[in-house]
Amino acid sequence: MSAPVLPDGLDTFPKLLARNAKQWATVPAYREKEYGIWQSWNWAEVLEEVNALAMGYVALGLNEGDHVAIIGRNRPYLYWAMLAAQAAGAIPVPLYQDANAQEMAYVLAHCGARFVVAEDQEQVDKVLEIQDNLPNVEQIIYYDKRGMRKYDHTQLTAYEDVQAEGRTGHSRLAPVLKERQAKLDENATCVMLYTSGTTGKPKGVVLSNTNIIASAKASSEFDNLNAGDSVLAYLPMAWVGDFIFSIGQACWTGFCVACPESPDTMQADLREIGPSYFFAPPRFFEGLLTNVMIRIEDASPMKKRLFHKYMAHAKKVGPALLDGKPVSFGDRLKYWIGDKLIYGPLKNTLGLSRVRVGYTAGEAIGPEIFEFYRSLGINLKQLYGQTEASVFITQQPDGEVRADTVGVPSPGVELKIADNGEVFYRSAGTFVEYYKNPESTASTKDPEGWVATGDAGFIEESSGHLRIIDRAKDVGKMADGSMFAPKFVENKLKFYPDILEAVVFGAGRENCVAFINIDLGAVGNWAERNNIAYASYQELAGHPQVLDTIQNHIEEVNKSVAADEMLSGCQIHRFLVLHKELDPDDGEMTRTRKVRRKLVGEKFDDLVQALYDGAKTISTETEVTYEDGRKGSIKATLELRDVAVVPVTKEVAA
Repeated sequence: MSAPVLPDGLDTFPKLLARNAKQWATVPAYREKEYGIWQSWNWAEVLEEVNALAMGYVALGLNEGDHVAIIGRNRPYLYWAMLAAQAAGAIPVPLYQDANAQEMAYVLAHCGARFVVAEDQEQVDKVLEIQDNLPNVEQIIYYDKRGMRKYDHTQLTAYEDVQAEGRTGHSRLAPVLKERQAKLDENATCVMLYTSGTTGKPKGVVLSNTNIIASAKASSEFDNLNAGDSVLAYLPMAWVGDFIFSIGQACWTGFCVACPESPDTMQADLREIGPSYFFAPPRFFEGLLTNVMIRIEDASPMKKRLFHKYMAHAKKVGPALLDGKPVSFGDRLKYWIGDKLIYGPLKNTLGLSRVRVGYTAGEAIGPEIFEFYRSLGINLKQLYGQTEASVFITQQPDGEVRADTVGVPSPGVELKIADNGEVFYRSAGTFVEYYKNPESTASTKDPEGWVATGDAGFIEESSGHLRIIDRAKDVGKMADGSMFAPKFVENKLKFYPDILEAVVFGAGRENCVAFINIDLGAVGNWAERNNIAYASYQELAGHPQVLDTIQNHIEEVNKSVAADEMLSGCQIHRFLVLHKELDPDDGEMTRTRKVRRKLVGEKFDDLVQALYDGAKTISTETEVTYEDGRKGSIKATLELRDVAVVPVTKEVAA
């Protein structure tokens, strides 16, 4: 496959910024809500802010090829800090803002960052806590000055002071900046992003300008994104998706990136911005639907009847209308009435009324949840991607959107399926290497550029769509030889608003068992409506009526699983509701909230064994990490329950 060639003059981000400042000088580029007021910067202003910071970096001693760590929530200033690093010939390395100091220590030491740009006192404190183990860190630049006055400023500098120094020394520093940018080309490193570390230590994924810009160009053209679009930036800045959306596609198309005031106000800010382009993981859409159903339960009987009547009709014709398929006049009229009464107000409440293109990815979304949003007329689609692919591997074209596939290869992407069912791809977005890890690079990407995804799947002959079954490492065999694919069952379970997370075990066993995390918001609302008092998550999780409800959900899922010839052996025979929520701080999930299945199985081995031994109850004690970093433990006695399964013939299970 020949190397892709980017358009002349648009092969680096400094060049894209210069183009945007000229072509869309007065078009809003970044917005942020602060103290309840939306601030806005156009592309010409963004270029000036970025160049001032880049020159300030140079004045402080930033060298070409240095790594600049960026820590904080989504803020224009931090996006500019990444663009400024590129403009100065350095490499931005965004970190997860909710990572603890020890998690940050690994990344900062591994990449050898000399400069750290931190949002506020909280993030600065994390770096200072581990500074003795980070001899490479020479400068910490902080944006928010609150609480910073009495710190030792030997290595601390305010963000605005760095910019001021850059502006003051413009005549001296601008030529240096120009010289450094002249050396950059499409092969220069654009960013380094760390994987979530589901199976071990995070790996630094080196992505070039070609990787990011070519992927941004192809994906933007796929969905006709343009300077009139807008996106809400609320996902972690360390995640490749946010980098592609909020820097890659934004700089390529010129659309506007809006940053919410805080995670707590994100939903309200989403309604105010009303983005035309929106991405969220399945968990977000699951949570929204849970809140909708809670509100409906609290509504008057008439509103309930109207909602269920028109949602049933929306489910029947909504997706067809969205895809431009034939729908009778009567059904169109009824849908129009439903839109005025139900769908329109609901989309407005959710902040999704202006969404022209919506995507979900990261995990499979429950078919029922997916269809709910499409029934409302929201053009929600699925994509399949990885950090190593600069996000895009497959996307769903308009008119070919289905819940059971992840779409066709994105423009410029080639796919193949190995003999063991593992999905491989290669594209312009294929990563350069894992930083300081040639062994992992070689085991993931072969000399021809094919990358192993680690996922098992197949390509439909009739449509060319890719279907993902599960993580290749998680797909196994039951004791009788039937297929074990836990994600398939877990996603069905998470459709229920009561269930936040599910972890299914069964590889090499006679049958499957499951851990369940309840959704405290949904179940707590049910408890309040039914005058059931509870003092903690643990107490509510062990309530007999909650266990009855979860058991009913699992039995419904078993009926659905039994109908799948290939996976009918994955029905759940026993379950328990965990006494604590799975938590990234306890290592049970990644920072992108993917379950570390192996670790959970090992950590709660006594509970897994009790489920298979047939025990009715088990007492356990678990270490937990509190928000302030302190360690503690919780004790609980859990009830283990049997679940009805649907008998399956040997021929079906094989």
